[in-house]
Amino acid sequence: MTRPVLVLRALGVGDLLTAVPALRALRRAAPGRRVLLAAPEGLAELVAMIDAVDELWPTAGLGALRAPAPVPELAVNLHGSGPQSIDDLRATGAPGLLSHRHPERPDVDGPPWRDELHEVDRWCRLVEYTGVTADRGDLGLPPVAPHAEAGAIVVHPGAAYPARRWPASRFHRVVRELHRRGHRVVVTGGPSERGLAAAVARGTGLGAGQVLAGRTGLAELAAVVASARLVICGDTGVGHLATAFGTPSVLLFGPTPPKRWGPPPERTRHRVMWAGDVGDPLGDRPDPGLLLLHPDRVLAVVDEVLASPVPR
Repeated sequence: MTRPVLVLRALGVGDLLTAVPALRALRRAAPGRRVLLAAPEGLAELVAMIDAVDELWPTAGLGALRAPAPVPELAVNLHGSGPQSIDDLRATGAPGLLSHRHPERPDVDGPPWRDELHEVDRWCRLVEYTGVTADRGDLGLPPVAPHAEAGAIVVHPGAAYPARRWPASRFHRVVRELHRRGHRVVVTGGPSERGLAAAVARGTGLGAGQVLAGRTGLAELAAVVASARLVICGDTGVGHLATAFGTPSVLLFGPTPPKRWGPPPERTRHRVMWAGDVGDPLGDRPDPGLLLLHPDRVLAVVDEVLASPVPR
């Protein structure tokens, strides 16, 4: 039996989508082997859209990786710099390990970890360490069937950490103005963000059916984004979905510079707003730089994007 390639990336939506070019490079380099992706089970619907992955290997995070059978021929660390991710992959018994170097694991060969790299470039560079060529622009996902809300402006106010969460009151002002101008708007979010989405939509004129937070699975959310006229959100996985489907977007960055997590700069359909301040992306309150982005300016950039005849 041919042994598989096991790839560890047990993180979130945006993390998964930034690894797609590296995953495709691995797929091309191992055409006869199955590629198992160790990632959270909640990402299954999205993983199924990625042509470079044969099977999701459910893994909640570090310390939760189970060794598949048969033992992988190669274990690839697209999770982090280590050392715990290195140890998790070593425990599978794979004879080959591809990872960044780490001072606590001096016997592991690989490129040095560089904080300043864009997340896409980081993982492409790791794969290229083996002599494989990776296409950093290969971020796209295959087309999906149009959603019932096709043509709407998608507003996604949530973010994994408060530091990256533009205040609900400001999203509310943007949604209210877009609805007043006659645009169809939907508000998306996960099950835990129903209250946030309701606060953003309250008093704006949106109907209950236009608040989709907590009502869509990941595949349906992807279809909403893929069918949208525009996406407005922070530094989140939904922003990476917009990049993957070529949907125009206005992305509000706070503590993290776009050069590390933003869309490719040559893709002008995606507009990044950033005040230039670097802070703690895991902070428990909105980053001061994010608060420098005011609703009127965001609306002005939205108008610019909507007026641009950018081919899809």
